Amino acid sequence: MSTISREEVVRVAALARIELTEAEIDRLAGELDVIASAVARVSEVATPDVPATSHPVPMSNVMRDDVPVTPLPVADVLAAAPDARDGQFGVPQILEEDA
Repeated sequence: MSTISREEVVRVAALARIELTEAEIDRLAGELDVIASAVARVSEVATPDVPATSHPVPMSNVMRDDVPVTPLPVADVLAAAPDARDGQFGVPQILEEDA
């Protein structure tokens, strides 16, 4: 017994403003039914004694700890800048406003 009907596929396609041919509607109804059945099977297996996971392999954060350090002096940073104005990076104006 199909859990996804042709009418449901047509309704969702209309909501998404997607035009489907009759063949596409039939094919999608079958494919979506297979997906819904697979989700139902997983739901049967997912019992309270099975821990939820987001990934099949245990993962850990590989990033280093965020340790604050003394920043570079502003003059050193701006020394390599192609354009510096009043202690800041100078960039071309992109908005059509008076500077």
